[in-house]
Amino acid sequence: MTPASLTAFFVLRSRFTLMLCLLAVMLGVNAWMTITRSEDPQFPVPNMTVRVALPGATAEEIEQTVSRRIEEAAYGLDGISEVESTSTDGAASIAVRFDWSNDPDRKYDEVVRVTQSLRAALPAGVTRLEVFRNRTSETSIFEAALVSPVLPMRRFQKVADRLAEEIGRIPGIREARVWGAPRSELRVALDLRRLAALQLAPTAVSDALARAGVEGPIGAIHAGDRRMIVREGGAFTDLDAVRTVPVIARDGAVIRVGDVATVGWATGEPEHLTRFGGRRALLVTATAKEGVAIGPVTQAVKDRLAAYEKRLPGGVRLERAFFQEDNVRRRLNGLTRDFLIAFAVVAVTLLPLGLRAAGVVMLAIPLSLLVGLATLQAFGFGLNQLSIAGFVLSLGLLVDDSIVVTENIARHLRSGKDRTTAALDGTRQIFLAVAGCTACLMLAFLPLVALPEGSGAFIRPLPVAVIATIAASFVVALTVVPFAASRMLPATEPAEGNRLLRALDNGIRRFYRPLLNRALDRPWAALAALVMLCLLTIPLLDRIGSSLFPTADTPQFLIRVETPDGSALRATDRALRFVERRLAAEPTIAWHAANLGRGNPQLYYNQRQRDPNPTFGEVAAAFKEWRGAESEAVIARLRRDFGRYPGARIVVVLFAQGPSLEAPIEIRISGDDMTTLKVLAQATERALEATPGTRDIVNPLRSDRVDLALSIDHAKAAALGVEAGVARRTVRLALTGEEPARLRDPDGDDYPVRVRLAMLDRNELASLDSIQVPAAEGAAVPLAAIAQPSIQSGLARIGRYQQQRTVLLSAFVAPGYLTATVADAALRRVQASVPLPPGYAVSAGGEAEEQSRGEAGLISAVIAAVVGILAILVLEFGRFRLVGVVAGIVPLGLLGAVTALWLGGYSLSFTATIGVIALIGIEIKNSILLVDFTEQLRAGGMGMREAVEQAGQTRFLPVLLTSATAIGGLLPLAIEGSGLYAPMAIAIIGGLLSSTVLSRIATPVLYLLLVRGDGGKA
Repeated sequence: MTPASLTAFFVLRSRFTLMLCLLAVMLGVNAWMTITRSEDPQFPVPNMTVRVALPGATAEEIEQTVSRRIEEAAYGLDGISEVESTSTDGAASIAVRFDWSNDPDRKYDEVVRVTQSLRAALPAGVTRLEVFRNRTSETSIFEAALVSPVLPMRRFQKVADRLAEEIGRIPGIREARVWGAPRSELRVALDLRRLAALQLAPTAVSDALARAGVEGPIGAIHAGDRRMIVREGGAFTDLDAVRTVPVIARDGAVIRVGDVATVGWATGEPEHLTRFGGRRALLVTATAKEGVAIGPVTQAVKDRLAAYEKRLPGGVRLERAFFQEDNVRRRLNGLTRDFLIAFAVVAVTLLPLGLRAAGVVMLAIPLSLLVGLATLQAFGFGLNQLSIAGFVLSLGLLVDDSIVVTENIARHLRSGKDRTTAALDGTRQIFLAVAGCTACLMLAFLPLVALPEGSGAFIRPLPVAVIATIAASFVVALTVVPFAASRMLPATEPAEGNRLLRALDNGIRRFYRPLLNRALDRPWAALAALVMLCLLTIPLLDRIGSSLFPTADTPQFLIRVETPDGSALRATDRALRFVERRLAAEPTIAWHAANLGRGNPQLYYNQRQRDPNPTFGEVAAAFKEWRGAESEAVIARLRRDFGRYPGARIVVVLFAQGPSLEAPIEIRISGDDMTTLKVLAQATERALEATPGTRDIVNPLRSDRVDLALSIDHAKAAALGVEAGVARRTVRLALTGEEPARLRDPDGDDYPVRVRLAMLDRNELASLDSIQVPAAEGAAVPLAAIAQPSIQSGLARIGRYQQQRTVLLSAFVAPGYLTATVADAALRRVQASVPLPPGYAVSAGGEAEEQSRGEAGLISAVIAAVVGILAILVLEFGRFRLVGVVAGIVPLGLLGAVTALWLGGYSLSFTATIGVIALIGIEIKNSILLVDFTEQLRAGGMGMREAVEQAGQTRFLPVLLTSATAIGGLLPLAIEGSGLYAPMAIAIIGGLLSSTVLSRIATPVLYLLLVRGDGGKA
């Protein structure tokens, strides 16, 4: 079926066409009702994190016995991109990253399998070995707080656990968790003097509880036709069951646990405490399953919270803090508003065509968008800020084909043809040009779908939405638009159109025609002037600079508190409380939740929760509403005040789009010797401090960790009757304890039974003086008699990158500076001022590294787009000279795009670059219309100069209208000022303005210079 016969089929079979339109509307409406909605795109991430706990081990021991072994095993897997580890006292975190071409599920299984196979080779003291998947869907969909200053912690935790259990039963919830509860335990506090009098070792109590608390099947017996399970022992059920456990029988008397220890409820030394609004609280969060619509799930959560709130015990309040659905609704409402404004602006720009013709064109908008939405859903994408921005961007593009077709049909009507003939002839005449235009426009976006790495996955919904909508608009322009035009356009129309159209035509004749004639009279001079203008792009590009992704403009933000390595939780808490008091004094802050010893649960897709660390605290806070410059001024005041706090580094972190980064500027130094790395890190820190635009510099090797070495005199201990190893285990029992069994209460909750010496919950240095070490014949020896404690310094952490020791220094960028400029200056300063010994290397991480990866993909995308567009042009025109004429106007649009970004104060960001790529397709589309019509006129026998002039004047109006509608569709995005899509919209608008004006001269001039005298050959 030829294009002409396809158009005729839909024009002549009206009922069938109406039914297809109805079907398209129904599919689109169904997609709108059922498509998943989220704040940001959700996509699989081929990255995993292995976390290991080995209490009591130093950073060096962790590196040698844990981190290196897991790194080596991970490196043996196919598709590995990066392996990075951090070893600290008692813990290791190993990040395993694969190429983005790999299947994340399969790679996760491989990492789990390899890690578990290493379990036997790891030290026996490993208490935790877990593999976590890094998923964008791990973001909490809500965060609430239960606040109570009086309820006992064990009861308080039960209240929070029950709420989490109820939330977890909601369909669509992956996991609900409680945060900030100190570990409740059944404490068996040993009386060391009583044990010594009975000549019992402390380990005897622990061993007795372990034997009595064994949980495991004994077996089954049969009695006739009955089968019965034999039960004995298992988890303890109450405190008396623990107290009455026999330890030993001596002289006919049974010595029980209660005889030598005090048994009672206690709280272990906390590693994560939470407050809400400065008050004691427990946080409750939940994550949703992938592909689940957040709206209905969030509503179910809110209903469950409201119902549970009525059953709360006295003294407990439920505070609602964060709901991701609020951010989703805020973004979608804003973009929907932009869409409606753009729709109205586009409708106004179509008035020169006449009300009926404008109505025909406007039919293409809802049909194309609904079909595009259904296609987006069919390809597995959801509705988020990127896909909606794609639809808003499409709004100014999807009517182009319909405008050109409708305008051409109207010209045929004005020439005296009937409506059906005009619809068929007008569509047939413009078909090749429209097909070429649409193909070029789609090819400009198509390579963006294949962009690599996380940046490509994040941005992908935008080009998919654009391509799906433009493809639908092409089909609508060739089928529905001719059908509607044959019914809706007036049967007779004035030869010169309506009043607006006549005014535009008069303007074209009065201003454009003389200017075009003058340029055609002196084509080389006109071309030279245009080239000189385009050369201005080069200094402007250097002036605006480049960047990756902007901030997210969400009301939520984080404040991170870090104290020197080795600091106690108490010291970190003082700094954290200072932050809370400062936030409480800020009237624009809606809520704040403090986390002591750990990061806040994840609130944004690329901000991972920090692992437990007593030197770390984090406050999640939110403005009542993000108000742009006003909110940024508040952030600036907070940073200024926090910078004055002594003894801690306090950093305000705004959520940013794009990949997960610890800081925008990172300098990585690799080598083998940690002492040398420490010296190099100090020199690098000084270089970063001297770089203009840096702030909040972090050097992980700035200070050593201070530890206490017992230095037990084993010979003296043996002389006093202390057996080998008893002193170490006694100290461990005193400071940490052992967990030989579990207690399960009537509610089914499990608690550890911890055996330790009778000491305070927080181990103070002076408590060592009270430790008595069991000796022979029931004697006890003071620890101080056989040990000489001394202060020793050691490495607080050891980083490794690609199986080599590495120190990673980071910094943030001060307001008013471009990240790319500061990062480049910092790296050059480090390379110039820090001499590296042989075997050591320095490299850039952070945003510079991500930008280099993204730029590599963008360069490939640009090359693919240009080659594809050129191939379409060669296919359509068949001559390289004509291809040169069409493509020659691209620099004119680039000039306008860069100028607009400069005037708007934006850099050439990732999304701005996407706007430039899209601009190339739009420019070439407009140029095709002119060149194609010129060729048609020449094929009809018109002379070269006359054909160029005639085509320029005739095609000026549709090009002007298509450009105006594109600008009108993008204008709300540009005015809103979003850091994500405003640069893209501004780049396209600026490029269209310059291209629409200048290319109306450039294309005829190039055609005249390149095509005349070619004899129809390339």
